[in-house]
Amino acid sequence: MFKKTRSLLAAAIITGYIVLGWASSFAGAPGGAPAAPDPAYVQSFEKWKAEEIDDLKQNWLPLAGLYWLKPGVNTFGTAPDNAVVFPKGPAHAGEFALEGKDVSVKLLPEAHATVAGKMLSAAKLDPDVSGHATVVEMGALQFKVIVRGERVGIRLKDTDSAAVANFKGLMFYPLDMNYRVTATWEPSDGKKTIDVPNVLGDVTPVPVVGSVVFKINGQEQRLSAQGGDPARGLSFVFNDLTAKSADTYPGGRFLDTDPVTNGTVIVDFNRAYNPPCARTPYATCPLAPKENRLAVAIPAGEKFDKAAHAHE
Repeated sequence: MFKKTRSLLAAAIITGYIVLGWASSFAGAPGGAPAAPDPAYVQSFEKWKAEEIDDLKQNWLPLAGLYWLKPGVNTFGTAPDNAVVFPKGPAHAGEFALEGKDVSVKLLPEAHATVAGKMLSAAKLDPDVSGHATVVEMGALQFKVIVRGERVGIRLKDTDSAAVANFKGLMFYPLDMNYRVTATWEPSDGKKTIDVPNVLGDVTPVPVVGSVVFKINGQEQRLSAQGGDPARGLSFVFNDLTAKSADTYPGGRFLDTDPVTNGTVIVDFNRAYNPPCARTPYATCPLAPKENRLAVAIPAGEKFDKAAHAHE
């Protein structure tokens, strides 16, 4: 549903702002024999998975660093005497100046860098939360400012990253239409918030769009939507009992839906996917809030690749 959901959840939730085929006759009754999908569903699922892989390759696997700035001047380059030490590039490339949450950059001639596509020696950098982050390019490196709560940092991408070339794909449970359920939509009055933790240790109150209610193994379950629009689709961060054995990412998985229709919405756990933190240490992902920690196992969707999480 949302091509940029990984980025939106990781940034929007942390800063405090805030598909699907035929209806299965087995919906709401997991736990029995697996219910196989039809060819049309398989085709749509493979298309969705290809989009997920492309998102990872374009936006997350190439990440090469995340550096939190200190107030004042922060020199950067590969030399160890810099405040911010990049993995490649010139020994001394320039400096970042942090005042409040504003960041400016001064670039040395040996950096051979461009700022938003222009040859500049100094510039103010718009952060990611502005919706139009300023990107600095320096050879194969690209970097921009990110803001997470009170933290302001530089996120670095290496377009020649070996992580992309070495990527072996995603691991999923076998498709099971028992885990594609019809849920009742309960809209919020706009006043309720839930506390959403993140990997940085921050906890942010986030407005709840509403909740979905459905049954798994005959037990009623509820998930609170942390983003999206009922007319366009909802977004969730959740976990379940499969996380206890690390079969799925312990911090929780992301899940998007199609629009709400006539008070119901399809919740397809086959399309549950990992946050970027399951692949890179340089992402700042939200974790599942306590309201979305299900007391049942959901053996559907993306599994946890422990080797990939080790960032080897």
